[in-house]
Amino acid sequence: MAEATKRYLHTKISLFCFTFFPEFVVAFFFCSFRYAVVTGANKGIGLETVRQLASNGITVVLTARDEKRGLEAFDKLKESGLTGQVVFHQLDVADPASVASLADFIKTQLGKLDILVNNAGIGGVGLDSDAFKASENSGGGEGANIDWTKFLTETYPLTEECLQINYYGSKRTAEALIPLL
Repeated sequence: MAEATKRYLHTKISLFCFTFFPEFVVAFFFCSFRYAVVTGANKGIGLETVRQLASNGITVVLTARDEKRGLEAFDKLKESGLTGQVVFHQLDVADPASVASLADFIKTQLGKLDILVNNAGIGGVGLDSDAFKASENSGGGEGANIDWTKFLTETYPLTEECLQINYYGSKRTAEALIPLL
């Protein structure tokens, strides 16, 4: 459905709700389009969350720190027929300017927000993938008891980055978008 058509229908439906149900503010909620933002949505649970919300008629802003990966995820959804329900916006939750840009985009393009899924996050540890692959190839493959201490590294910088993204990034995003909810 074309964007102009969606906006026209949104206006007509909203006017219908206010005309026939002026005493029920909740009527407007059920008679308007619904908008969602999913952070960290270029893969995994975030991507599937976007897919499920969009397939239920909700317009979803798919966000990702890496623009290339985000657009690849957007293209996957487009191929499955969810083109009109999903839009992409680059977002790095660790960057206040990026969060502000998303909030401005939502305010100017959508006007409101109904759902926020703060999914962006990192593991906070380093993985020695070469050592892990070597272990898999030498008989320590699937189903084996793995000693993760041999493959994972925890450092102060990784822990700090984890906190900046997983805690402060989510907090920053929520603070910027709650006024639009």
